[in-house]
Amino acid sequence: MKGLVIKSTGSWYGVLTDEDKTINCRIKGKFRTLDIKTTNPIAVGDHVDIELEPDQETGLITLLHPRKNYIIRKSINLSKQAQIIAANLDQAFLIVTLASPRTSLGFIDRFLVTAEAYDIPAKLIFNKLDLFSEEGLEILEEYQSIYEQAGYPCYSVSAIQQTNLDQIIDLLKDKVTLVSGHSGVGKSTLINALLPGQELKTGEISDWSDKGKHTTTFAEMFNLPFGGYLIDTPGIRELGVFDIEKQELGRLFPEIRKLMTNCRFHNCRHINEPGCAVLQALENGEFESSRYDSYLSIYNDNNTRG
Repeated sequence: MKGLVIKSTGSWYGVLTDEDKTINCRIKGKFRTLDIKTTNPIAVGDHVDIELEPDQETGLITLLHPRKNYIIRKSINLSKQAQIIAANLDQAFLIVTLASPRTSLGFIDRFLVTAEAYDIPAKLIFNKLDLFSEEGLEILEEYQSIYEQAGYPCYSVSAIQQTNLDQIIDLLKDKVTLVSGHSGVGKSTLINALLPGQELKTGEISDWSDKGKHTTTFAEMFNLPFGGYLIDTPGIRELGVFDIEKQELGRLFPEIRKLMTNCRFHNCRHINEPGCAVLQALENGEFESSRYDSYLSIYNDNNTRG
């Protein structure tokens, strides 16, 4: 039987078959011997073949079909370990909040670089519009301006008041979309608004850290009533960039990608080289300094930039 992996809890996978039945499956032993650098050989969004176990309602995943793409996250604390978050994506949404909790520019940039590295179009969804003061709206405009100039579409919503949700529905329709962000940014509230009756557990912000308490502990795919699939992911506190060569990093920033052919040296690092078009654009105010700071931070393997 062929199926689609719609849920992952570590050792068990929920597989939706062509007959619209979900079967809990384990991985057949041979997968464990494959040379895979990630902690999970199978991810939500994978297309697989399964066989039922004798006299059981469970199954075994016997074959993984080729992936269109996938996206990986690296644990900062376990630097050699990485996890495939999801596979076969049409796009990725990062839910951003400017407070309670604050999503840092560095975190946004690492997410966008990761999406670029795996050829996944990314969009930024700024949530909690209902909490914004006049000053907050000005900061929101500044944030959005940075990323729209870089070529990333930005949207403002209030999941709790369902403001501008029609825009998000239009974006999601008939696509497979990964939704990510810090815990507490309102992912579950947004998904509940999009999927009436789903009632995902939502968590309050913990006072001691101003970070959301983790309410999602595994990735899960939901069938959208208006067409398409949405993949909810565990809230990410920090995001390390995985397996990107330093000489390739510039290509993962659209602003640098546009400028780099004008650099004097073909192997320019865009750090201190003479005749660097990127540094010239930075000096002229044509390249946002916060984006360049993120470039340097990732280049120097400093994954903790705020």
